[in-house]
Amino acid sequence: MQGGRYSRPTSAMVLAAGLGKRMRPLTDHLPKPMISIAGRTMIDRVLDKLVEAGVRKAIINTHYKAEMLADYIKKRQQTIDMELIISYEEVLLETGGGVAKALPYIGDEPFYAINSDIVWLDGKQPALDHLASVWDSETMDGLLLLHKVSRAIGYNGNGDFDLIGDHQLKRDNSPSFPYVFTGVQILSPKLFTDIPEGPFSLNVLYGRARQSSGVLNRIGGVEHTGDWLHIGTPEGVRLAEEFIENKDA
Repeated sequence: MQGGRYSRPTSAMVLAAGLGKRMRPLTDHLPKPMISIAGRTMIDRVLDKLVEAGVRKAIINTHYKAEMLADYIKKRQQTIDMELIISYEEVLLETGGGVAKALPYIGDEPFYAINSDIVWLDGKQPALDHLASVWDSETMDGLLLLHKVSRAIGYNGNGDFDLIGDHQLKRDNSPSFPYVFTGVQILSPKLFTDIPEGPFSLNVLYGRARQSSGVLNRIGGVEHTGDWLHIGTPEGVRLAEEFIENKDA
């Protein structure tokens, strides 16, 4: 890892323990991260991006159909130049609790935290490199990759944040926001000080950082310049595959 204020993470947390209820019937017999999008599973796409970014160790949490996913990860370990560690959750710990449980494997340095049920296509600069180039350990405990709602594929929500000034995130009482969180971020272990016990969402930590103005303290954001595909339902799978096929044509 490079020294100084700006550093490139060499560890990652891959969140892969979700139940995938909205993806049924595709998830009746398959964990959601193993669903194939245009010929490649979603978890393989994430792992490939991490290897390209120089990550040397990835912790992957499991819960739903854990044995199937663990077997798949063990087979992938044979073909990838990165240590893969499984963090099994007997009780589903949600995003925040899952990361907290894995912190002993991660250590004290900033790390990538990535949802395993998403697909993103890089722009001119790879998204993980973009995050690493903006990351500042002196002023940040978190840095989220955002995508414009108007350009998101398969996303019909109201967004999550506004992006203002120098990588500042804002979330107030507005009914909608121009940016959606992609599920890709850099986090510092310092963010997990005085955390709840048991299951909790990372949203709890983001909310704790929000000031009265709505601006988040020590949680920044950057805009993704490539494409982001929201895959929450079987229809989302269809739209994603159609988009990728058209882009490759």
